Amino acid sequence: MTKQILFKILTVGDGNVGKTTLLQRYVEGLFKETQKMTMGVDFYLKRLHYQAYDVSLQLWDFGGQDQFRFLLNKYVKGASGALLLFDLSNPTTIESAGEWIDLVRTHNCNLPIILVGTKYDLVNPETIDENQSDFIRSKFKLISKLKTSSKTGLNVEEVFNLLICSLLEKIDIID
Repeated sequence: MTKQILFKILTVGDGNVGKTTLLQRYVEGLFKETQKMTMGVDFYLKRLHYQAYDVSLQLWDFGGQDQFRFLLNKYVKGASGALLLFDLSNPTTIESAGEWIDLVRTHNCNLPIILVGTKYDLVNPETIDENQSDFIRSKFKLISKLKTSSKTGLNVEEVFNLLICSLLEKIDIID
């Protein structure tokens, strides 16, 4: 018998870092050059077979603008994990990482989080400064950090597979 598992995954970060684009690429396999700004919260559902499990992911897409943040702490309860996104082509978007981490860990101080650098296709890899993202990963005990491109598909599946694997291990399902 296949075991059914449901994970609530939060996707957070400043406005225009690529949260909706990443989710659309993952769920629908699509990349759209232009996106409408997420107002408050939007939702996606992804069902997949992972190892011997049927996994359902409730993917919560949080709007990154300041005017919506007061709404968001209501939605973090019951989260299984989170993706914290920042734009590799705009390094200032990582500066509010601590605020986002505090928000998603409101009800669970050990919530598993992956730091995701987006828009890798827009940067010269040699110009990326890893110091700040390494510091944030270490300071907040994040699972991992990955660079992605929703446009090319680079590491999109890997981000979610890494989070799923970590969540399954955390609840002692994987031997």
